Amino acid sequence: EFFTREIRAGRIQAEQFTDQPLKIMLHGHCHQKSLASVEPSREMLSLPVNYSVEVIPSGCCGMAGAFGYEKKHYELSMKIGEQVLFPAVRGAGENVCISAPGTSCRQQIKDGTGKQALHPIEVLYEALKCTKEK
Repeated sequence: EFFTREIRAGRIQAEQFTDQPLKIMLHGHCHQKSLASVEPSREMLSLPVNYSVEVIPSGCCGMAGAFGYEKKHYELSMKIGEQVLFPAVRGAGENVCISAPGTSCRQQIKDGTGKQALHPIEVLYEALKCTKEK
């Protein structure tokens, strides 16, 4: 939400980022969904002019903090991920970026699909023009 406030205040602008196109699929963290919304993450990822963001209509990834790390919950955690999230990620093209703000969500996506999900800030860091000039 801080980053989105900075965008709205004009301190972070689209011109600071690449104009190369990128499709992003976003999975929101349960804590984020329950307390507020994934909208700030979607909005910040949409800042680069040719970035398109699709919010995956998923519930919990199945990890639920440390729940999915426990041996007795592993199978259930994978079944939860298979409901919506994992099929959506597997169905994403090779050039589609998967983004998830939750640490446990990113680990669950990696374990369940083999694909690496990035935190939204990592996505935008890679999009900054100054990182391309080095």
